[in-house]
Amino acid sequence: MKKVTKAVILAAGLGTRMLPASKAVPKEMFPIVDKPALQFLVEEAAESGITDLLIVTSRGKTAIEDHFDYSAEYEARFRETGREAEITKLRRIADLVNIQYVRQKESGGTGHAVQCAKSFVGSDPFAVFYGDDVVVSEGNPATAQLIRAYEKYGKPVAGVQAVSKADIVKYSSLKVERLEGNIYTVLDMIEKPREDQIYSLLSILGRVLLEPDIFDILENTPRGAGGELQLTDAMRTLTLTRGMTACEYKGRRYDMGSKLGFLIANVEQGILHEEIGSGFRAFLKEFINKI
Repeated sequence: MKKVTKAVILAAGLGTRMLPASKAVPKEMFPIVDKPALQFLVEEAAESGITDLLIVTSRGKTAIEDHFDYSAEYEARFRETGREAEITKLRRIADLVNIQYVRQKESGGTGHAVQCAKSFVGSDPFAVFYGDDVVVSEGNPATAQLIRAYEKYGKPVAGVQAVSKADIVKYSSLKVERLEGNIYTVLDMIEKPREDQIYSLLSILGRVLLEPDIFDILENTPRGAGGELQLTDAMRTLTLTRGMTACEYKGRRYDMGSKLGFLIANVEQGILHEEIGSGFRAFLKEFINKI
C-alpha cells in the first residue's frame, strides 16, 4: 500500500451563499479571525503528512496563489522595522507543502473538479478537501484520522459526521454498519436525499480519501443533483463494487460557505485566540446581557 502524500483541495466554487462578499474575494480566503479558511485546510494537510497539494481554483481566485507565496513588499517593510520574526511567520505559510494549482474552467460539480486532478494524482492515493469545510481538531487532524483508517482497512474512506435531520437533505446520507468505534463499512449512499431516502444522519462532510480508480468511475457517472457531476455518485459506485469505509472524524467542523457558519467559526475561534480571546470573551458577555 502506498503512503498517502497527495491531497486535492476543491476551491473553485462561486460562493453564491456568501454574496456580495464573494463577488470579488474568493470565499476560501474569508478569515477566521486573522487566518483565511483555506490556510486551515493547508495546515491540516501538512500536519497529516501530505507533502504535495493541488488546489483546484477558478477564474478570479488569484488571491489564493498570492497568499501561499512569499511577499516581497511585506518582507521589505519588516526588514526596515527590524521585525525579522514576522518574515519567518509569513514564509512558513508558503512553505507548508508543495502547492500546485489548476483551474476548473467551467462549473461542473465536485466530480468534475476532482477530474481536474487526474494528472496530478497519477497512480497514488489522495485525500480530497472540500474548500468550504474547516475542521479544527487540535493534535489529531481529520485527514490523519482518515489516513489511519485507510492504512488499517485498505479501502477508500469517507470522512463523516452526524448532522440534523433538517440538514441531511442538503448533504448526503450514508447506509453503514459499524466496524469498530468510529469506523464503519459503507453499504450505500445518496446525495441530497429526499426525506423518504434518508439512510442515516451520517453525512460526508469535507474530507474523503480516494484511489485513482475513481477517475474511471467518474468518466462513466451521469450527471446527478443540480445537473452536475457529483463525487458522491461516483463514490456510491465505488461502494457497491470494491467497497468503502467511513470514519466519523473527531473535530469541530465549520461550514465556511454559509454566513451563519462563518459567524459561528469567528465567535468560537475568536474567544480562543491568544491575542484577542480574553477581550472578545468580555465583550460577548457584556453584549449578551444587552439582548
